[in-house]
Amino acid sequence: MIDTLQENVSIILPENGLEEKLKQAKEENRKLSIKLGFDPTAPDLHLGHAVVLKKLKQFQDLGHQIIIVVGSFTARIGDPTGKNKARKALSAEDVTHNAQTYINQLSKIINVEKTKIVFNSDWLDALNFSEVIQLLSKVTVAQLMHRNDFNKRFTENTPIAMHELVYPILQGFDSVKIECDIEMGGTDQLFNCTMGRQLQEVHQMPAQIVMCMPLLKGLDGKEKMSKSLNNIIGLTDEPNEMFGKTMSIPDALIEEFIDLTTDFSMEEKMSLKSKMENGENPMNIKKLIAKNIISQYHNAEAAENAELFFNNQFQNKDFEKKSFEPVSINSLNHLQHKTSVLELCHQLKKDLSKSAVRRLIQSGGVQIDTIKMMEPDEEIILVKETKIKIGKRNFFELM
Repeated sequence: MIDTLQENVSIILPENGLEEKLKQAKEENRKLSIKLGFDPTAPDLHLGHAVVLKKLKQFQDLGHQIIIVVGSFTARIGDPTGKNKARKALSAEDVTHNAQTYINQLSKIINVEKTKIVFNSDWLDALNFSEVIQLLSKVTVAQLMHRNDFNKRFTENTPIAMHELVYPILQGFDSVKIECDIEMGGTDQLFNCTMGRQLQEVHQMPAQIVMCMPLLKGLDGKEKMSKSLNNIIGLTDEPNEMFGKTMSIPDALIEEFIDLTTDFSMEEKMSLKSKMENGENPMNIKKLIAKNIISQYHNAEAAENAELFFNNQFQNKDFEKKSFEPVSINSLNHLQHKTSVLELCHQLKKDLSKSAVRRLIQSGGVQIDTIKMMEPDEEIILVKETKIKIGKRNFFELM
């Protein structure tokens, strides 16, 4: 059991902490309280979030109590990003909307009905200023400067706002209020999670242990998966989108995806890695990963259909036999009868900026009927049955 719980975990602090907590829970005949906190900074969960959520699910399946702490207060402050600037704080309305979306999506992995969901504004809003000062007095500036990004910014004379320094203390105080046994997060949350240990000890409570999961890299294979970097596979993405995105990952990311995104058995994971080492075509491995991911968040039938769709769309050379998404010309009502390639593509792919669309066109990524379009400002006439390909995965037909 403990081997399974420790699988894929990057950091356990202290090293023997999990074994001790499990032993303690058994002796006291009680459930462990396991905390995951998140600030609802964006409304969608992705496979990077799922790495931690799946570990929570393992604890939940063993009967332990999962506590989701929604940062309804801290999101209005803004967690330091790990970059050289503070994250933008959210409005109360944004927090409420994003939190509800998060909670709805949690059910794709954990049993929400058996999960305790709390909001840290319930206790942080209630603190008076004297209590805030008392809380801050428990932590020294030197301790805060041990956080890598704070230390780096201080050394480089990059401004650090006072609210950023306070943020880890508030997150740590959450662990005090819910009497947490284990706090989970990504490796980028190590400092904040250890702050919870420190504040619990100051309040003469048993210190939580910290379990940090690795950060899944995004589709670019470089940065961690993040909505702000547009390199994610969302838990609510449609099967065809999930499949196409998975197939786009760099080959160097395959092993990481096998370990962190699939629910293959340990033997199956080792077999796939062995096949890679022995020269198996990476595309074949990616297809198995893609189908596994879709089976988890949709179903096996959707995974099979997504593979068929991908094979037809991207391995069938006949353009006319592709599947095209119908788009009514009338829905492009603010476009004139004659418009530019740039304007048409931007209307069809509103999630892309005009500059991104322009670059895509200039690099040969747009085709209209049989013609590859290279000039963004070239004018075309909007005619029914016109077929448009934008990038590698987007096919439209005007109706």
